[in-house]
Amino acid sequence: MAASRTADSMYLEWRRLQRTGLRRLQEARIPLYERTRLHRGYASHVVPGLFQTPAYAAALLSSVSRFHGTPDDTVEAVDARMARARVLHEGTHRFALLIEEAVLRYQVGDAEAMAGQLGHLLSVMSLPAVSMGVIPFAAQERGMWTLETFDIFDDRRVHVELLTAQVTLTAPGEVGMYVKAWTDLHELAVYGADARSLVSDALGALG
Repeated sequence: MAASRTADSMYLEWRRLQRTGLRRLQEARIPLYERTRLHRGYASHVVPGLFQTPAYAAALLSSVSRFHGTPDDTVEAVDARMARARVLHEGTHRFALLIEEAVLRYQVGDAEAMAGQLGHLLSVMSLPAVSMGVIPFAAQERGMWTLETFDIFDDRRVHVELLTAQVTLTAPGEVGMYVKAWTDLHELAVYGADARSLVSDALGALG
C-alpha cells in the first residue's frame, strides 16, 4: 500500500496539475529550476520551455489549455514561464539541452511567432551557461530511438511529460536510465556551427 501511494504521488495527471489553470503550475516549478545546478533535457516535439519566446509559449499553452479543458490563463502562464527562464542568466546554473531537428520544423503559432522563436534559439545558443545540441534528421545508425520529452535535475530527479500526465522519477535506477538515454542521444547531436546551421535552415524555410 505504501508503494502504491508513492507511485500515485509520482504520476500526476495534467488535469489535476492544471485544474486552476496553467499559471500556478509554471510558478510551482520555479524553485526547482533555481536550485538545480545541472539541468539536462531532451525535447522531441516542441522547443524546451526555458528557450521559448512569449509568442511561441502563448500559442503552445493556449493549445494545451484548450485540449485539456482547463481555465484559460495563458497570459499569466506565459509571464510565469518567462520568469522561470531568468535562471539562464543567473547564478552558476548549467543547461545542456537536446532537441530533435523536427522541433525546428513543427510550426507552433503563426509564421511570425515561429520565426521569432528560431531567432531566439540562435541567441540562446550563445549564452555561456547553455549547451544546445540538435539531433539531425540525417543522423546515421541511431542507437537511441526518439523518446518522450524529459528533464534531468542534478541527476536526482527526472520529469517525463506524457500526453495525460507528468511522471516524476527519483529512484536512482530509473534516473540512471534517463541519464544513460540522454548520454546516448547526446552522441547523436551536432553542436556549435552545425547546430546553428540547422536552426538557420529552418528559419529560411519559413519564407
